[in-house]
Amino acid sequence: MKKNSIEFKKPTDLIIYLNDTYTKLHKAYEELFWISYMCDHSIDNEKDQALNERDFFRTNKELLNKVTTFLVIAKGEEKERLLYWKKFFESFQTPDKALELKVKINTLESKIQQTRSSRPQYYIDPKTNKKVEKNINTIKNLMVTHEEVAVRKACFDALQKLSEPLIEDFLELIKLRNEYAKALGYEDFYAYKVFIEEGMTKKELFSIFYPLYDKTKYAFTHIRNLEKTRKGIREPWNFSFIMTGSFIKEEEPYFPFQFGLEWWGRTFQNLGIDFKGGSLVLDLVEREGKYNNGFCHWPELVHYKKGKRVPGKAQFTCNFNQGIPGQSLSAMSTLFHEGGHAAHFLNVMTKDVCLNNEYAPMSTAWAETQSMFLDTVFSSIEWKMRYVKDINGNPYPFELFERKVKALEPLRPRHMMGIMSVMYFEKELYEAKKLDKEKLYNIAKKTYTTFTDFKTTSLTLLEIPHIYAWESSCSYHGYALAELALSQWREYFYKKYGYIVDNKMVGKEMEAVWKLGASRTFPEFVKIATGKKLSANAYIKNITKTNEKIIAQAKEKIKKLSSIKSIKKPIVLNAYIEMVHGKKIISTNKKSFEDVAEKYAKFLLLNKKD
Repeated sequence: MKKNSIEFKKPTDLIIYLNDTYTKLHKAYEELFWISYMCDHSIDNEKDQALNERDFFRTNKELLNKVTTFLVIAKGEEKERLLYWKKFFESFQTPDKALELKVKINTLESKIQQTRSSRPQYYIDPKTNKKVEKNINTIKNLMVTHEEVAVRKACFDALQKLSEPLIEDFLELIKLRNEYAKALGYEDFYAYKVFIEEGMTKKELFSIFYPLYDKTKYAFTHIRNLEKTRKGIREPWNFSFIMTGSFIKEEEPYFPFQFGLEWWGRTFQNLGIDFKGGSLVLDLVEREGKYNNGFCHWPELVHYKKGKRVPGKAQFTCNFNQGIPGQSLSAMSTLFHEGGHAAHFLNVMTKDVCLNNEYAPMSTAWAETQSMFLDTVFSSIEWKMRYVKDINGNPYPFELFERKVKALEPLRPRHMMGIMSVMYFEKELYEAKKLDKEKLYNIAKKTYTTFTDFKTTSLTLLEIPHIYAWESSCSYHGYALAELALSQWREYFYKKYGYIVDNKMVGKEMEAVWKLGASRTFPEFVKIATGKKLSANAYIKNITKTNEKIIAQAKEKIKKLSSIKSIKKPIVLNAYIEMVHGKKIISTNKKSFEDVAEKYAKFLLLNKKD
């Protein structure tokens, strides 16, 4: 790759060049990324080359020097914009040796992703001893919902073996990532990632979560007490089935996925969310080889041409598998989550594209706060009571909510435990000396046991897809920090307005911080949004509430929302929307949102599994 040698007469010329060039490089890579993750790996070499070109731009020393030179004469807005680019280039400066390592890492990650999508996926039927071909998401679901313990155990056993084809390449990947980080002066890859993404040291990050573990591990005692009457509950293939399996099946009829798109659109509209003229592509149904985790990305960034804002484009996915209990509820939650991501970055108003995407300097924690805020709207009881109906028009029953609250009390801290398990797992992997397969397995099993307290240990941490991709590896702490910020933000809105669902003032306040792009740090954003510094107080308060208080507050929220008029006007999100299945366009909103939702619902029903 050639060094940049273009000369610029004034700061504006350089700013225009940086934005135009990065916009094109970003788009070239992201379009190929989507094709690859949707299971066409024929373009992987081209994708890796596009990623290398983007990486070269971000690490370009000559461009950093030009920015620094022009900062001497720049004034006002020009100076402010060049300072953003200076921070951007400084965070990605990389020695030549490390750049060579990054190229190797990119290639190896593509190989691992291809292996993950093409590896055999099955469990052994305990009665026939024959292979039952099912993808990993279905196997995980069966372990939670299947009535027969032998089948659940067979699914658990299958999960222990799925990562086997990845291990040797993963060990090499960890080694290369650490070499890269050390070439940049960091102790290991985790230290590099947390500093680049959050501006924190590992010590600062984990000092927040050591106390959280101590304050929430009381849940283990609850489960051990339950074990006296619910035999086998501390076995991983029994735990979720015993605790939640019946609720999953009981709730399923109230969440027909064919209603999901319309509920999503109306909820976002009634929150005042506007996609600012952007485009959305949604691929929501599972396919063989498709990436098995929901995600959102932006192949076209919000940018400016001749001073005029050009809307961006978001593409997002989930993996709805029809006919599998719990899949509809899970897929709808992902739809709201990824839709929150899309809304965030399509609302940015900052003029420089280095601030308008999910990569550093954007804080992972702040980006996840937005998406998680929208999926907690979906999961809230007041939203369910207002929106949810089964195919016969029956509303979601409040007494089901009450029973869940009382039955699932021990689970409240376990969501954070699950997040922390991935954080601590990756931390230990990158700190380990002479890491080999045996040591990797031991770390996986030890971490799993520490954060679950189950009797039988597991290798399922190796099935977390995030750990195999550069941008998402060593970033799981973003979800944990977001949990704290999210609790604080929701508390702020409830205190200020008394309700969140269908409150356009909530959307207005979210838009006010969305427009800032990545121009602030995570702590600064939290302070702007909530008026307070980030703390764990709201989160701790939330998960340690008594059942009685949770139910009483739920009734108050429902009563408050019942006094707010339900808006039924046509849905307009100010976005062009395509519903796709792979390369096939199922429907668009050229006519109306209601039209795209109705046609997509018909597609789902026509492809429904018995």
